[in-house]
Amino acid sequence: MPRRTRRTARVSWRSALTAWLSRPLADFHLVLAVFGLLTILGLVMVLSASIPDSLNKFNSSFVIFAKQLVYVIVGLGLFWIALRLPARTLRRLSIPAMVISLLLLILVLVPGIGAEINKARSWFKIGPLSFQPVEPAKVALVLWGAHVLATKRAMLHQWRHLLVPLVPAALMMFALLMLQPDLGSTITLAVIVLSLLWFAGAPLRLFGVIALGAVTGAIVLAMTAAYRLERLTSFFNPDADPTASYQSRQALYALGDGGIFGVGLGQGKAKWSYLPNVHNDFIFAVIGEELGLIGALLVLVLFGLLAYVGLRISQRNTDPWIRLVSSTLTVWLVAQAAINIGYVVTLLPVTGLTLPMISSGGTSAAVTMLVFGILANNARHEPEAVAALRTLGPGRVGKLLRLPAPEPYRPPAKRKPVRPSTPPRQAGRPVRAAAHQAASAQDDRRRTRRGTGSPDPRRRAGYPNSREGRIR
Repeated sequence: MPRRTRRTARVSWRSALTAWLSRPLADFHLVLAVFGLLTILGLVMVLSASIPDSLNKFNSSFVIFAKQLVYVIVGLGLFWIALRLPARTLRRLSIPAMVISLLLLILVLVPGIGAEINKARSWFKIGPLSFQPVEPAKVALVLWGAHVLATKRAMLHQWRHLLVPLVPAALMMFALLMLQPDLGSTITLAVIVLSLLWFAGAPLRLFGVIALGAVTGAIVLAMTAAYRLERLTSFFNPDADPTASYQSRQALYALGDGGIFGVGLGQGKAKWSYLPNVHNDFIFAVIGEELGLIGALLVLVLFGLLAYVGLRISQRNTDPWIRLVSSTLTVWLVAQAAINIGYVVTLLPVTGLTLPMISSGGTSAAVTMLVFGILANNARHEPEAVAALRTLGPGRVGKLLRLPAPEPYRPPAKRKPVRPSTPPRQAGRPVRAAAHQAASAQDDRRRTRRGTGSPDPRRRAGYPNSREGRIR
């Protein structure tokens, strides 16, 4: 192909992509595409990776997958509800959601109410199903924190309005999570708080103080728990204790066995013998082994596309609450995916965070689908999307999902300035002077009507019925 033809094709391709991205509902369709691909990929990989554990624990190949499928169906319902709710309703529900989340985090610590799994009391068990309250608490913190900062946005230059009540509420959540203990969810909540403060325009020196405090807290937490200290030691010196770095080593072996194209879906060996928790924390290693570098890159591209479209939704909206919510939710999901992939490839210490939408985890999957519903709803509230939907109709996807037309953003009405009160009259000379001026003006009007004189020339312009005024 000639060089000029290749250049023309490249320019036309870029022009077509730019034209498509400039459409009013481009972000909405991108969110739906990423959501659908991650959902399908997650179900397929959970089915493939969970067969050994399911056989060992339940004598069936599909028990873990069936539980995951139930939570995905629940998540689809949450996605649809979040997509239909008006933005004002979501913002109004953020306060009771935050209160309920704090109560659940307290109740899960009560013996007999909360269940202990893997040495952490962080679950409610209802029959065969389980529920982790920290997952909806993350969403509640995002919605409520954005509501607080958007309401006080004119006063955020003051430290007390920037930090209170967001930071005290977050510290309360941190303390409740560390009592479980759940270090991974604490890290996620810290990412959420930092994102809210960053996109609200907090000064850089605040993040320096927070980073110093985070490093100090991490060192203290590592010294107070043996398993945390083993994780840090194995990360900085993997050869010191091979048993502590066992999972990370086996994950690298699985990724290396996959090569470029993988060994084939369902044909991986790591899940059968030497890689524990493969359908939870280390499912990315199974993707690399069975789907190869191509599958791993597909996951990275999908989360990169999520980061792009989420921040684009935030940029294209005018509602400050929607802007904060969209950007914070996006950073949360992408940062959690980056941490999970980072410790699978030994770039980060193991923290136990799941890969959003892909790892096995019922509450995490359902809540993540709720987050995607909020992002899709925010994409429909972009000004151009609102104008198109209210003018041209809901479109095919809107008709299929029976979505109402979004309401345009109306900024809060500015308060009218308070009229200054009449200053009190001073006793003495000013009162007598005012009375003398009023009597003089009345005398001038009386003389003007009789034609016997003219008013004081200094006040002539204020009397249009004077004789000189009538002549003019």
